[in-house]
Amino acid sequence: MIRGRAYTKIERVDGRRVLDVTANVVAGKANENKILAALKKDFLPELVARYSGLSYSFAGQQREKGKALNELLTGLGFSMIAIFCLLAVLFRSYIQSLMVMISIPFGLLSALLGHVIMGYNLSIISLFGMIALCGVVINDSLVFMVTANRYRDLGMTPFEAALNGAARRFRPIMLTSLTTFFGLAPMIFEESVQARFLVPMALSLGYGILFTTLVILVLMPVLYMIYYDVAGEE
Repeated sequence: MIRGRAYTKIERVDGRRVLDVTANVVAGKANENKILAALKKDFLPELVARYSGLSYSFAGQQREKGKALNELLTGLGFSMIAIFCLLAVLFRSYIQSLMVMISIPFGLLSALLGHVIMGYNLSIISLFGMIALCGVVINDSLVFMVTANRYRDLGMTPFEAALNGAARRFRPIMLTSLTTFFGLAPMIFEESVQARFLVPMALSLGYGILFTTLVILVLMPVLYMIYYDVAGEE
């Protein structure tokens, strides 16, 4: 008699025998994304090369996370198209609409910076916050652009319109951003286990709005003057 090991049950998917391997990552001790990246890069390809006919796939939480990520990106694409169309109707200018939307990548970078500062890794909840941030950071650019165009209609030069628009809207833009950040601060600095899963979303919104505001107050007047300089208008 030869002793050996056998599975307690045999499972099949599409006629092929499968074996489920599961693991839990201890929070704060390791990063699941780094572990998965290492498995895909080194361990799993070597295992497939060693045993012919062997294949692998990620299921369970990873599969659901992949589906959620695809849905998020699809929704983000549609929302960006909708925002651009609304801005184009408002300004009657594709260029100014793009100028307003240029705040979005700065918002995303600011959200990433917030995660670095607080020592958090990106997660699906972080992406939820980033998508919400895309709609929020546009407001500051929109407020400036509307004010600058109003001054332009009064006969001011592009330089005067940009300067006065930034000065006129400096206080409401800063107050709105600061009150939003400080409103999210209790959640950002919350250390209880029950609330920690919401912290990444608060980080994305809070730090994204805070840092993007500082960039917009400098970037938007510059872009506004460049726009009219390229157009050859005075």
